[in-house]
Amino acid sequence: MPTVKHATLLLVSLLMSTSVYAQSSASGMSHHGSGASHMSGDMKHEEMKHGDMKHESANASKMPFDHQFLDTMSMHHAHGIQMAQLAQERATHDELKQMAKKMHDDQQEDIKKMQAMKEQWYAGKGDAMNMQMPGMKESLQSHDKNMEKLKAAKDEQFDTMFVAMMSKHHTDGRKMANAALKKAEHQDVKEMAKKIADSQKKDNAEMAAMQKEWKQAKK
Repeated sequence: MPTVKHATLLLVSLLMSTSVYAQSSASGMSHHGSGASHMSGDMKHEEMKHGDMKHESANASKMPFDHQFLDTMSMHHAHGIQMAQLAQERATHDELKQMAKKMHDDQQEDIKKMQAMKEQWYAGKGDAMNMQMPGMKESLQSHDKNMEKLKAAKDEQFDTMFVAMMSKHHTDGRKMANAALKKAEHQDVKEMAKKIADSQKKDNAEMAAMQKEWKQAKK
């Protein structure tokens, strides 16, 4: 059974890998590290970097739904953190930078909480990342390509592209969260799923309002 110290080191690996990915794509980007984080299971650092982040755990679909959700949503959040890190460095509008920082911080905190739940209920049971969960397959199909496009975009083009891509990413995440609201066994998982679904719906509304203001300002 993994120790708490071991769990901490594994989540540090996940969150640091998202920082390394983003830093490699934008020179001079600040490192938004993981701090005191907690991750259980057997998610190795190499599985979290670059294209390997699409790794699916063996027999994931046979594991308890809550276990699948905790690991798969953690991975989905890690993708969102990558995009948010880029936006903190590249966005033209200050309000978008501030929103990206909040997304980054909120999703890191969600990961810590989800992996703490995993440690409580599924310690020693391995990983359960299931890329066939609602919304995850769609997100994976576009993530690497979207990251490349974001890295190449500049100025207003970056802001517009980020809003579109993050809005889609949130929509995919809400599909998984809504599935958890119906299928999860543990109340804590249902509450986390509701928090994610509600916050990402709010984020999408705020980004749409921002984009509308930007268009009006150009007239």
